[in-house]
Amino acid sequence: MPSFTLEEIKEYTGCEVIEEKSTKFDNVCTDTRSIMPGMIFLAIKGEKFDGHDFLDKALEKGAAGIILSDRNKAEKVKNKNGTILYVPDTLKAYLDIAGGWRSKFSLPVLAVTGSNGKTTTKDLTAAVLSEKYKVLKTQKNFNSEVGMALTLLALKPEHEVAVIEMGMRGLGQIRNLAEAAKPNIGVILNVGNTHMELLGSIENIAKAKSELAEAIESDGIVILNADNEYTASMAEKTRAGVITFGIKKAADVAAVNIHTEGAARTIFTCKTAEESVELSIPLIGDHNVYDALAAIAAGRAMHLNWEMIARGLNNFVSSGMRFEIFALNDYTVINDAYNASPLSTKAAIENLSVIPAKRRIFVFGDMKELGAAAKAAHEEIGKLCFLKKIDILITLGALAGYAAAAGRLYGMENVSSCRTREDIAVLLKSILKKGDAVLFKGSHSMQMEKIIELLGKRQ
Repeated sequence: MPSFTLEEIKEYTGCEVIEEKSTKFDNVCTDTRSIMPGMIFLAIKGEKFDGHDFLDKALEKGAAGIILSDRNKAEKVKNKNGTILYVPDTLKAYLDIAGGWRSKFSLPVLAVTGSNGKTTTKDLTAAVLSEKYKVLKTQKNFNSEVGMALTLLALKPEHEVAVIEMGMRGLGQIRNLAEAAKPNIGVILNVGNTHMELLGSIENIAKAKSELAEAIESDGIVILNADNEYTASMAEKTRAGVITFGIKKAADVAAVNIHTEGAARTIFTCKTAEESVELSIPLIGDHNVYDALAAIAAGRAMHLNWEMIARGLNNFVSSGMRFEIFALNDYTVINDAYNASPLSTKAAIENLSVIPAKRRIFVFGDMKELGAAAKAAHEEIGKLCFLKKIDILITLGALAGYAAAAGRLYGMENVSSCRTREDIAVLLKSILKKGDAVLFKGSHSMQMEKIIELLGKRQ
């Protein structure tokens, strides 16, 4: 468990000491429900909560100190049994403290970012590296400042490598995350129009992602997708060595002879300058092959042999709701409901189109944060459903309604737009037949997975 002295907290955060009592702290906590005696409570302000409302509770549960950003609240907890520290931004302080803890370890840190595929690539990379090293990885998709801090604070002496997922909401965020994590290897998967509403242009998205390439020191490695023009150009923005991966263009780590085996496995030949090796992953779709290539490149950079890499890829277990395939009654369910962007949704439809099934059904919810591109992006999904011969399209939400309209316009005969998840469940129960495959996809806030719950328990 991490522990800190008051001097270390001051060094990491530049905090102002309002009241000094304890000078040693066991770990940092942002949730009073998890506070143990001796911890320091850090009051973070979120969209739906404010940690400053729980200062008294933190002290009552034995917190040895409090870090806050509201001076008025500080006055209310003075003269109680705890050190009181002030910082302008508690979220930044959390990341600063986590970065300070990370600096105590000399292990290599590998960071993964991209518009799509971050979590799958992080999990694939961790699975590969675990064949040789004791690996710490980001849990689920905890890729924000809080998630990064939680991961770094989980570092222990026995860990030999850390695999960190980095998300992005705006310019400067990845730079701040990288400053704390100090990665030695950076993987940048792709640049797409995810978060267009927040950044305004794909060029700005590329600029934000390139902050990882810029953060890697000259003795490190940046792993880049050669087939994405924005990521490929990042080779010019880094001081580090570069390893490229790809399928279409020349790359240091390339995949050829890609083919699907059954409904849930892809086999391909991985080619490097020295050799060619046949590998497989328990996933389907070219987008997952890209993720695997990035993991392979990381494995080779970390001195794993091909046997270890092959074993690691086969041992991969997907995080929940990411093209998770299972049987339900007499049909196949594909739960890809964790989130949705134009790139990931198109990939999911491509995958659905090759899964063995009597009929292919797509249940589609709104894709969020696309700004002015939203209408056209959803219409493209409707068009793709027609081109890929999806048998039935069912939509939820006003934006997904544009996909339904486009599907009808291009000639799809079986298209429905529903008002609620319950309506979709009723519709599906009335039309699903033995041998059908049904895919669920939408932004996280659409909660498309709840429709699956309404259909029944998996087999």
